Amino acid sequence: MKDIFSSIASYAEWVKDQKKPLGELASYLSDRIESVDKELHAFIGIDKKAITKRAADLEAKKTKGRLWALPVGIKNNICIKDALTTCASHILDGFRPPYNATVVEKLQAADALLLDGLNMDEFAFGSSCETSYYGPTRNPWDTTRIPGGSSGGSAASVASGEVAVSLGSDTGGSIRQPASLCGVVGFKPTYGRVSRYGLIAFASSLDQIGPITRNIADCAAMLEVISGYDPKDSTSANLDVPKYTEYLDRDIKGLRIGIPKEYFISGIEPGVGKRVKEAIDVFKKLGAELVDISLPHTRFAVSCYYIVGPAEASSNLARYDGVHYGYRSAGAKDLIEMYISSRNEAFGAEAKRRILLGTYALSSGYYDAYYLKALKVRTKIAADFKEAFKNCDVILTPTSPTTAFKIGEKINDPLTMYLSDVFTIPANLAGLPAASIPCGKDEKGLPVGLQLMAPAFEETVIIKAAHAFERNTDFHKDFAGARFKDNNEKI
Repeated sequence: MKDIFSSIASYAEWVKDQKKPLGELASYLSDRIESVDKELHAFIGIDKKAITKRAADLEAKKTKGRLWALPVGIKNNICIKDALTTCASHILDGFRPPYNATVVEKLQAADALLLDGLNMDEFAFGSSCETSYYGPTRNPWDTTRIPGGSSGGSAASVASGEVAVSLGSDTGGSIRQPASLCGVVGFKPTYGRVSRYGLIAFASSLDQIGPITRNIADCAAMLEVISGYDPKDSTSANLDVPKYTEYLDRDIKGLRIGIPKEYFISGIEPGVGKRVKEAIDVFKKLGAELVDISLPHTRFAVSCYYIVGPAEASSNLARYDGVHYGYRSAGAKDLIEMYISSRNEAFGAEAKRRILLGTYALSSGYYDAYYLKALKVRTKIAADFKEAFKNCDVILTPTSPTTAFKIGEKINDPLTMYLSDVFTIPANLAGLPAASIPCGKDEKGLPVGLQLMAPAFEETVIIKAAHAFERNTDFHKDFAGARFKDNNEKI
């Protein structure tokens, strides 16, 4: 497949060279996605009519914004007005929001061409993109394997060349883990940096929207577009947004990189550990200073997360009752039976599991023992990071302990599945910015990602470090889309 999406700039150059109406290009892109998606299922569905309409609206504009005509995939839990938005769940069958998410408004203001409906784990509950009501997404590097989750469609669509960039959401690693497993860049900004207005909630104190791209420069550009204060989001930070792209091409000599002993454990696959250690050597050769640090409460992060996350999910998902919108069970004798039947029939197994776990943790007599204790542990985890950043500027870890596993391999073992996010969860609990960047492949030819974390609202440090690594390696140039035949290359 022709790699027209190696960067935002390369796509803009391709559009310029085509010298064709945007409607034709949009039709070509839709056909291209349909061709590749027969194997991947990165999209729940392609609305060609809506895409053509958006392209026509862009064509009619007298001025061209920063992202003019750039195809941006949108995860199916981010609201686009009148677009089918289901969170990959049957309970939201037919739901079309009457408003746009703030990030969508910002992308539209920059003249991006929005492509909605990227597949995901149901309500973002998962690490493999297998819990979608519409079926799993497949990894572009090996279609027998998972792409990661919950933003599996977002990562797979970028890695396969279906879109230039995409947006995902990250509650416990749902941008970074699939980015790692698909060999692309995924960036979770600081909690509060990007508005959550219009993001259908999983866990409101953890959720964050962020970009998935082919390289860190494009991530920086996307962050400039989508970041900023939003009065419609009460957790939005009223802070100026840095010019992230100005932190590219910076020297990292003397940058202090923390290496936490708790993240280099025996459970890491050998291929992952080897690639990450080689990446550490690259940083060392570039003049960075390696600092051994400790994050002692890391071992409690997964347990803490699976109390806080489900508790908030239980509260947030209580609104889906079959009354106002979405799926409603037929034939119920009374209101209570309708509530019970609608939720029982339309929520998937993982959604039910998390609702039950969360409801139990919040129930009378158990709140103090579980939820309140988890909040105290969360504070300890955040304090660990605060102490560590006194001695380093950025923290480097593996993103995932494994590369992509086979579809179906862990779906019936939720405890093993939950451990897929063991390295990404702490950043969400502490509200820190974190990114995954490609650092090679394992012995099976599957992508490996390394994670960089920084203090709150210090995304610029990650961008500086990640771009220095990219300039001295070629891992971000690997293109999974080359594996797919482009039947529409001539336009």
